[in-house]
Amino acid sequence: MKSFNGRVAAITGAASGMGRALALALAREGCHLALADKNQTGLQQTVELIQRSSLAPIRVTSREVDVADRQAMEDWAASCAAEHGQVNLIFNNAGVALSSTVEGVDYADLEWIVGINFWGVVYGTKAFLPYLKASGEGHVVNTSSVFGLFAQPGMSGYNATKFAVRGFTESLRQELDLQRSGVSATCVHPGGIRTDICRSSRIDANMTGFLIHSEQQARADFEKLFITDADQAAKVILQGVRKNKRRVLIGRDAYALDLLARWLPAAYQGLVVFASRRMAPKQRKALPPSPLSEQESP
Repeated sequence: MKSFNGRVAAITGAASGMGRALALALAREGCHLALADKNQTGLQQTVELIQRSSLAPIRVTSREVDVADRQAMEDWAASCAAEHGQVNLIFNNAGVALSSTVEGVDYADLEWIVGINFWGVVYGTKAFLPYLKASGEGHVVNTSSVFGLFAQPGMSGYNATKFAVRGFTESLRQELDLQRSGVSATCVHPGGIRTDICRSSRIDANMTGFLIHSEQQARADFEKLFITDADQAAKVILQGVRKNKRRVLIGRDAYALDLLARWLPAAYQGLVVFASRRMAPKQRKALPPSPLSEQESP
């Protein structure tokens, strides 16, 4: 898809971050938009930003949608096609983060992250795919992560969902290539992007004293890793769609970790363990008892 002018794009997670940046970038190119998010306030702000910044006459619709709700996603897809007449692109961008040990993670938290990060992508893909095919030229863009290429301790739930998105999307792309239906798919692997995911993430108490000093410190350190802004990420994603890329990496960190995983596909884990031990909270050694404390009181 070389041009987005006159096309219709559906975007999840459009209330902030990469979703909002994608919406603004597409609007500037004359693309009609169907936006979704659970954050209705942020979603309305995105719509207002588009209306103020877009010069082209485009149609923008929005809906509060929980991507983990299959029926809600199917209803939204149908309404997008009805309101816009067609849908050419679906950006399954909504996502959350969870930090916990495997042993200590609560099943409810695992179901929460799998529901949004993986099932949300599956529901969005399956709900919109028939409409993309009917349009004659379509593209599925699914957001994985650099942690869909590279695993780290304390992020098993997040890693699992992002590896799953990668496998799902790569399989989908091959099927679409075989079908020659006019629809393609791209898997996006962002590194540290300046978005709201840190503030909306869940950090389990079992991480304190194990890999982090405190939740507040962990969030602050996490945000320091966000080296790429959302606008630049959107630009890279759209360029990847134009070039029909199978995989899109975003940020120097994503390229570095991708290379590390390629060069040391198993051994990189030892390096991560070594680095994690160096950065983990140090256990204070017990001080030897004072000689005075061992003397009996007079």
